[in-house]
Amino acid sequence: MSQSPAIKTASRKAKELSEPEALLERYRAARERRAVWERHWQECYDHALPNGRPFRGDGTPGERRVDRLFDGTAPDAVEQLAASLLSELTPPWSRWFGFQPGPALTGAERDRVAPLLDRTAGIVQAHFDRSNFAVEIHQAFLDLVTVGTASLLMEEAAPGAPSSLRFTAVPLAEAVLEEGPDGRLDATFRRSEATIAQILQRFPGADLPDELRKRAADMPDTRFALVEAVLPDGTAYRWAVVLDSGLAEPSWLAQGRFAQSPFLNFRWLKAPGETYGRSPVMKALPDIKTANKVVELVLKNASIAVTGIWQAEDDGVLNPATIRLVPGTIIPKAMGSAGLTPLANPGRFDVSQLVLDDLRGRIRHALLIDRLGPVESARMTATEVLERSVEMARLLGATYGRLQAELMTPLLLRAVSILRRRGEIPDITVDGRLVELQHRSPLAQAQAQRDVQATLRWLDSVKALGPQAEAAMDAAATARWLGEAFGVPAKLMRAEAAAPASVPASAAAASPVEVPNG
Repeated sequence: MSQSPAIKTASRKAKELSEPEALLERYRAARERRAVWERHWQECYDHALPNGRPFRGDGTPGERRVDRLFDGTAPDAVEQLAASLLSELTPPWSRWFGFQPGPALTGAERDRVAPLLDRTAGIVQAHFDRSNFAVEIHQAFLDLVTVGTASLLMEEAAPGAPSSLRFTAVPLAEAVLEEGPDGRLDATFRRSEATIAQILQRFPGADLPDELRKRAADMPDTRFALVEAVLPDGTAYRWAVVLDSGLAEPSWLAQGRFAQSPFLNFRWLKAPGETYGRSPVMKALPDIKTANKVVELVLKNASIAVTGIWQAEDDGVLNPATIRLVPGTIIPKAMGSAGLTPLANPGRFDVSQLVLDDLRGRIRHALLIDRLGPVESARMTATEVLERSVEMARLLGATYGRLQAELMTPLLLRAVSILRRRGEIPDITVDGRLVELQHRSPLAQAQAQRDVQATLRWLDSVKALGPQAEAAMDAAATARWLGEAFGVPAKLMRAEAAAPASVPASAAAASPVEVPNG
């Protein structure tokens, strides 16, 4: 009798829980599925992010990786787009998120909880600012723009550290990912290498085989492979580390469980049926490679134009191998010999500049630099600022929605979980009912600007119609809505605005309201 898929899945999970070989087998199968991407990723790194971790071997720290790169348009555009993502999504030392009372709370409860939530958001923001988050998320954004997929490891720092949070941008060369039924990259494998001393420092109670200890005594710098896995297990995640030394049978180094995965895996965009993401560099790669080749040919042509191509008679006096074409050189020649004669250049290469300008323009356009670049004019009108924000929201809208679901929301939920467990913040749960997560990044606010402008125009129109039209307007509710749209702290807004004591409630409802001109 054949087993159902659910029974087979449960049996496989039980086997992985007890046997490290089964976990390694699943890791190798996932890595085989990833192998088809590696050549494509390496091309993207070679032409757009040459200092990225290579997929061909481990690479040597400090080695030159730009010898085959002749055009710097793509690397410069990648850095600018990654910097734009950092400033638009998670700007350092700026409040890019907040917590507000959820819809399940009454007006009085919202007034009472709002100051507490605002202080909580400030504490969480301070831990992000004191940590290495800005450095590591920028590196992750570089990988995201280059190869379309990035991984950020979020761990709890040791007691006494400036921040309770610690981040590591995991190179894609180390990460092997699996997509779950809900479309998220929730299964993560990471292969790394460490010496015995490093293994014992990280896992003090690990039971190491005698073969490894003997090898470490003879060769203390020997590095052994570690496979770390975080796999979904019901509503939680199982964490396991396997030592795959090759000298003995695979063995467990550590096992545990997490409420949220410490690996935050996110993508630029995703093609149907694929696990890993695709990047803007992949779209522009043909133009990037062509521009690189054109610059190489231009440089070769320039070297010919500077040094020239020469011909000489083989008269037994002139030895071309000993001639140096430098200023002040005297070249001997026989009487009546033509000597050294320059060869005419067969043609010019001026058309290359037209081709190169077109290629560079398309590269910048594909990487959004011509539309998300720095402001050229020091003075911009309010309309120009609004249109620029609307254009930015339109260009990054789909990508921002994916990053919000795969990066920012899981990032903040795990930060709240860590800080709540350590007693840094009150015992709150961001569940969308009692406490809501509010995104306040510049890009999130840009997406709300059009609604704000429409509301302000409506208020101006109502004001122009006279007092009878103004009576239909709820000024307090409008002010609260505008405050939420502008990201105003919740402690500055009352849920139920009371009328002034000297004015009757009915008169307050019918009195004209001054609305700022938007």
